[in-house]
Amino acid sequence: MKDRRDELAANLARVEERIAAACAAAGRARDEVTLIVVTKTFPASDVRILSELGVRHVAENRDQDAAPKAAQCSDLPLSWHFVGQLQTNKVRSVVGYADVVQSVDRSRLVTALSREAVRAGREVGCLVQVALDAGESGRGERGGVAPGGVAELAGLVAGAEGLRLDGLMTVAPLTGEYAGRQQAAFERLMDLSTDLRKAHPAANMVSAGMSADLEQAVAAGATHVRVGSAVLGVRPRLG
Repeated sequence: MKDRRDELAANLARVEERIAAACAAAGRARDEVTLIVVTKTFPASDVRILSELGVRHVAENRDQDAAPKAAQCSDLPLSWHFVGQLQTNKVRSVVGYADVVQSVDRSRLVTALSREAVRAGREVGCLVQVALDAGESGRGERGGVAPGGVAELAGLVAGAEGLRLDGLMTVAPLTGEYAGRQQAAFERLMDLSTDLRKAHPAANMVSAGMSADLEQAVAAGATHVRVGSAVLGVRPRLG
């Protein structure tokens, strides 16, 4: 266990150095960017070590992995983020532990999240997931609403009982005009965030960037980066 703790501490320190350097290069204060460690496929014991090392935000993308892990770590001072595509039949379970759902991309999901948040007596933060590979309408390959649909969906979230509109999220697209142009993609997300904040000033969270492109996300203005493999290592194969 000590070997694993040492490994995670070293990886975390390297990621911290990258974020700090990216902030300095962008003329931003380090505390403007929050690290979310994506712990999918890794065990609760790793989450516990990360908490001991000072991590406060963790993310999961599959409810069947996340729910038992969150239960095992319920004593820790962590905020849990759900970042995967979310089916409505999993919403009740996800609302039980997720503080923020970053992958809100359709009205039916807003309705389901609101219903379960009210039932559970919780307020759940929501990010509208933006698909920059979807043109102005439609959905992206990995979920998300097209830029043209952001305002309407954000309005639904903002008006839904039990939900809080926190901002926007994107994944750098693999196809379309932004493929291979991560910083341009993240800058487009920031433009959408600026527009969103005109109507919803408190929705100032911008979640973008992962292990390979966190520097570009910080340069563009992201407030949160989602880092998995750079902290935890190569993911075990899923069964």
